[in-house]
Amino acid sequence: EVQLVESGGGLVQAGGSLRLSCAASGFIFGDYAIGWFRQAPGKEREGVSGIHGSDGSTYYADSVKGRFTISSDNAKSTVYLQMNSLKPEDTAVYYCAAVWLGLYYGGIYQEYDYWGQGTQVTVSS
Repeated sequence: EVQLVESGGGLVQAGGSLRLSCAASGFIFGDYAIGWFRQAPGKEREGVSGIHGSDGSTYYADSVKGRFTISSDNAKSTVYLQMNSLKPEDTAVYYCAAVWLGLYYGGIYQEYDYWGQGTQVTVSS
């Protein structure tokens, strides 16, 4: 059974940092891409970043480029999202998701098949 479990969310002041983790199980980690999404109240879900499970290539939404960094530890089957210089507009529930590399084309419009339960990030001004 595919499972994705996010952790690391919380409350932080503007300008601060958080690191989110996405622990994956139930599939061969290197055969999948992992993406991060977020959804703020009253807004549509948006793609934030993603990483190719084999070659490590990444993509970012323009709104987070230069502030967020995605990385993976294949030995731990875990993907991280380091978020620096956080802004109040980054407040959202953050989800990680997985898709088999055979269906992966990358970019913020990439569709994913498996989802975690989400972790709340709140940035105060």
